[in-house]
Amino acid sequence: MAFDKRTSSPTVFEQQREELVREIAVGMEQVLQNINRLNRNLESVIAVGNEFGSVEALWSQFENFMGRPDAQGTEGNAPGQGQEEAGQSHSPSHSQDMSYEEEDTVTK
Repeated sequence: MAFDKRTSSPTVFEQQREELVREIAVGMEQVLQNINRLNRNLESVIAVGNEFGSVEALWSQFENFMGRPDAQGTEGNAPGQGQEEAGQSHSPSHSQDMSYEEEDTVTK
């Protein structure tokens, strides 16, 4: 008979458990709705980004086209590159060395 009494009226534990299960179900539904909203927003951001793909490709082609002749000059103007390789360094130490060599040849 004790068994029948438990099934007919839920205990306090069962009532609290059912309430918590309902709260969890509501919370999970809200999480699902927020995830769906986030997914839609991400899809719209990706769609906007994809619209700029052709513009980016055009600018990349323009940059590559405009950068071809300057690529050698730009790399050569970097500090420590290019000018020494070509023997055209304008550093003060190198210029001073040249002037000392010139003085040596003049005095000899």
